[in-house]
Amino acid sequence: MSLVNFTTREITCKIVYYGPGRSGKTTNLQYIYGRVPDDRRGRMVSLATQTDRTLFFDFLPLELGSISGFTTRFQLYTVPGQVYYNATRKLVLQGADGVVFVADSQARQLEENVESLQNLQENLLAQGADARGMPFVLQYNKQDLPQDLVLSKEELDDALNFWGVPSFSAAALAGTGVFETLKAASELVLRKLSQEEPV
Repeated sequence: MSLVNFTTREITCKIVYYGPGRSGKTTNLQYIYGRVPDDRRGRMVSLATQTDRTLFFDFLPLELGSISGFTTRFQLYTVPGQVYYNATRKLVLQGADGVVFVADSQARQLEENVESLQNLQENLLAQGADARGMPFVLQYNKQDLPQDLVLSKEELDDALNFWGVPSFSAAALAGTGVFETLKAASELVLRKLSQEEPV
């Protein structure tokens, strides 16, 4: 649920990067953070657990324009990948305006991807949200690994993209597909938001 500040004429939207452990959620955020100019981003906060962490920061993407004279600020969050942090996942997911699901493209990780996607659906439904009505993008990370280890974008779409949402091949360590994924998610959030204009 986006926050509208009438004093600063800003709308703050929350995009959550969701997916199994070690799929590349944190790598995506670190890459984005490293390339957003200092004057357009907040501080990156890391809430660490023993084996995983939640990261978040906000930034002001000037190129996305405004809605009814309001500038848009985005908060990007990651959720912990491990199943036993489900309570934290639910908490981070609360109030999300959009979701980027980061899947690990390795063939051996397909079952984990499916389980994590099901977990996302369950957690959204528990909050009264429907994944089909939410701005949602899939990213197939680690496509830079040897071809015999990874599934193709088409194979991953067949296995994971039930709703025909935008999907992107990525290699987050190198930055490939990172901003394309973010741009698609941001545009979907803004499109939905402009249908619910604050003024």
